[in-house]
Amino acid sequence: MTEYELLRIISFLERMRAPYDKLLKASEPDPNWNIVLFLMKHHLRGENVTMSTLALAAEVPFASAMRRIHKLVENGDIQMRQRNDSGKSYYLEPSRNLTTSFTDYATRVKALLAETFGLKSGSADSEDYYFGGSYLAGQIIPPLEILEKKKDTDSDLRFLLHDDNYFAGMRDMWSDFRSKLSARKNFTMLKLPELGQEVFANANRKESKYDVVAINMPWLGETVHYNVAQPLTDFLKSSSINPMDFHPNIWATGNWNKTQFGIPIYCTIEALCVRKDLFEERRLHHPTSFEKVIEAAKAMHNPKRGMQGMVWNAAQGAPIAHSFMFFMGCCGSPVIDIPTPRLHIEYSKLHGEAMRPRILSQAGKRTLEYMHELLAVSPSDILSIDWNRALDYFMGGHAAMIYCWTMRAARFEYDIHSAVKRKVAYHLHPHGQGGTSVSPIGGFLLMVPSALPPERAKLAFNAISWMASPAAMKEYVKNGFPVAPRFSVSADPEAAATTPIVSFVDKLAKQNKIQTWQRPPIPEYRIIEEILGEDIFSALNGECTDVEALTRSQNRIDTVMRRAGYY
Repeated sequence: MTEYELLRIISFLERMRAPYDKLLKASEPDPNWNIVLFLMKHHLRGENVTMSTLALAAEVPFASAMRRIHKLVENGDIQMRQRNDSGKSYYLEPSRNLTTSFTDYATRVKALLAETFGLKSGSADSEDYYFGGSYLAGQIIPPLEILEKKKDTDSDLRFLLHDDNYFAGMRDMWSDFRSKLSARKNFTMLKLPELGQEVFANANRKESKYDVVAINMPWLGETVHYNVAQPLTDFLKSSSINPMDFHPNIWATGNWNKTQFGIPIYCTIEALCVRKDLFEERRLHHPTSFEKVIEAAKAMHNPKRGMQGMVWNAAQGAPIAHSFMFFMGCCGSPVIDIPTPRLHIEYSKLHGEAMRPRILSQAGKRTLEYMHELLAVSPSDILSIDWNRALDYFMGGHAAMIYCWTMRAARFEYDIHSAVKRKVAYHLHPHGQGGTSVSPIGGFLLMVPSALPPERAKLAFNAISWMASPAAMKEYVKNGFPVAPRFSVSADPEAAATTPIVSFVDKLAKQNKIQTWQRPPIPEYRIIEEILGEDIFSALNGECTDVEALTRSQNRIDTVMRRAGYY
């Protein structure tokens, strides 16, 4: 449950209590109820609460309120935080025990409401229902055209999406009883490897099982090669989608050979996230180079006290392959011999030497050296840590730094269990030898499957247009997903105020500091990822030397490129 959702539940509880107090003329307010709600609300907003302020919120005589507060402090429900160096005044905040208990209570309230509305039975899947508020606004209700055509076709829209917190939240909002866009059973959510398999399996079917499919951005070349999706040229001519509202590098993630095949639904960049409070305590500068990263990590690393210098994505397969490609990019080199990275690369035109791998190079060697150095300041089980476990380490307060996608980093600020909220600074990837600081773009595109009849295809594209509209994207940002790829959403004061991630990504986009060439979206991308995920892992776990791993990857990728006829 996010802080935004919990704040909405508190608002709901306050409004539910008001009619009781007014109409039934309760003899006196419930001071404990008022104290707990007031304290939780201000804690979630990051606002300080004094003893006198909390006593007033109890709505009972001051002396009675103070007795209640002191009792709650004595019971361990409220803890006192020193206000200044004198030690004579304090701020009050809920204890971890009270926060956990209240969150459990709010989760149960949410589940009961969902059950009342007939959205599900029981409370085991309470997270399936999103306790929203602002998204009831008319501007993000699906256009009547979509709803009317859906009635005509006598079937709901069917979606194939990535199984992550962004699409899960989106699914819950789309399938909520208010929007009536599609039933939950029509949303197929798969992890990345399984999603890839199903996307390409669907392309071989005579009739598509889905109306809308999501693909990982680096899969673009392969999806076009295997005719996964329809060109969107004709749809865009009469569409409300404005390509100029997207950063060029982000809009280009859906473009192949000057034809748009996908609409960016969310974008995320990998950044170095650091505990600014820990750096300030030790008077350390935030690192801007590989060397400085290792220096800072060594200064912070203290496993005996539960603190790791760094966590990163080092599990076998896609996590470690991505880390290698990103770090190699920080050394100034992509994994294939793309001409010197520039603002726009036409990947569909690459051929010949531009497709030759560069794994066995000085940049490749330096990258593996850096990864070995990271091992020494990381958890002992780092080679089994994927995206989610790395996130848990940092969010629990057990690491000083993390390489993390901004979409996942949103939980640092929003998750009710986060121990690092308002303590994190976000930075570009530090540079390696011979490289510059840039960050890679990630995210997903929404596509219309090739084997979809014209009427269904039009309906599917209209749905995509609504999902990618500024109004809908603004709601996603406000509800804890700061990954909107539109300039208009990033510029919206209400959206930008939700988290520093919004302005951080927007600033980098405008400075052209985010790029796609670290993971080139060529038809062979998934094979390259698979090869690196095996060989780089072998070098780091000691199965072979760095030179052996780099040579093996170089030769295997070279064989793939030769068979494809590039040279």
